[in-house]
Amino acid sequence: MTEGTKNSVKISAVIPLYNEQDNIKELYAELTSAFYKLKLSYEIILVNDGSTDQTLDLLRDLARQDKRVRVISFTRNFGQTAATSAGFDHALGEIIIALDGDLQNSPHDIGKLLDEMQKGYDVVSGWRKKRKDPLVSRRIPSMLANYIISKITNVKLHDYGCTLKAYKREAVENIQLYGDMHRFIPALTSWQGARLSEVEVSHFPRKHGTSKYNISRTFRVILDLINVKFLISYSTRPIQFFGKIALVILAGGGLAAVGMIWMKIFSGVDMTGNPLLYLAIMLVLVGIQFITLGLLGEINIRIYHEMQQKPTYVIKEIIE
Repeated sequence: MTEGTKNSVKISAVIPLYNEQDNIKELYAELTSAFYKLKLSYEIILVNDGSTDQTLDLLRDLARQDKRVRVISFTRNFGQTAATSAGFDHALGEIIIALDGDLQNSPHDIGKLLDEMQKGYDVVSGWRKKRKDPLVSRRIPSMLANYIISKITNVKLHDYGCTLKAYKREAVENIQLYGDMHRFIPALTSWQGARLSEVEVSHFPRKHGTSKYNISRTFRVILDLINVKFLISYSTRPIQFFGKIALVILAGGGLAAVGMIWMKIFSGVDMTGNPLLYLAIMLVLVGIQFITLGLLGEINIRIYHEMQQKPTYVIKEIIE
C-alpha cells in the first residue's frame, strides 16, 4: 500500500471468523450495504482463524471480487484474541471497527458507534441491551461477568462481551493482546487515557453454525481478569503489589510473636512448645519471600522496558 492509499482509508472493519461458511456471503452484503450508506472509505479485514470448513475458499473469492476486502488466514485456530490482534496490526483505517462474523451483530449499527465517537470519544462499545441468547447459559453469566469486570477494572460497561466496538487507531496501536483478553480492550485503553462511551446496538439470534462459547470460558475469563487488573494497577510497580501482601503477612507474624511473648510472661507458657512460635517463623519467611518476588518483578520490569525501549506512558500530543 502506498502512503496515499493508507491515508485514504477511513474505516477498517476487523472480523474474526472460525467455521462461518454459511454466514460469509450475507455478512459481506450487510457490510457493504452499511458502508455504502455511510459514504466513507473503508476496508474489510476478514481473519480466518484456522477454519476447517469452506470459510477460507469463500474469503478468497471475496478478496478476488472486491479490492477493499483483505484476508488474513492463520495456520491453525489461535482464538478470537489473536485474530482480533492480527486484524488491528494490519488495519489501515483511522477508525477500527471490530465485530463478530456470526451475524448476531448488525453492521448497520456501525453508524451509531461513529456518531458517538464524533462527541470526542476514543472507544465506543456496543451494548446488546436486548440480547437474543439463552438466559441461563449465556445472559446470566454474562451479566455477572460484566458486573465483576466493571468493579475490578473500575471501567463501567454494561456489555464487555459485545464484540461490536469502534476504536480510534491510536487507542489500540500500543496494546498487546493474548489469552482471551480481547474482551478487556476497553479497560486497557482506559488505562492509557482513552475516553470511553457505550451505545445500544441490535442483537439477533444465530441463524447458521454453532456458538464457539461455552461455560468453560468463564474460568479463563476470571484468570485473564486477574491478569488485566495486575497489568492496569501494578505492571510498572510490582513491588507495591507484592509488598502490600508481604506487609500483611509480616504483620501477622509480628502479632503471633507478640502473643507468644505475652503468654510466656503472663502465663508461663514455654515458647519452644508454643504453636505461635512456628506460626510467627512461617509468616515472617513467607513475607520475606513476597518482598523478594516484588524486587525480582521490579528488575524484570526494568529489563522489559529498557531492552525494548518501551515507554511507560502514552503521549496524546506535543504542543510547542
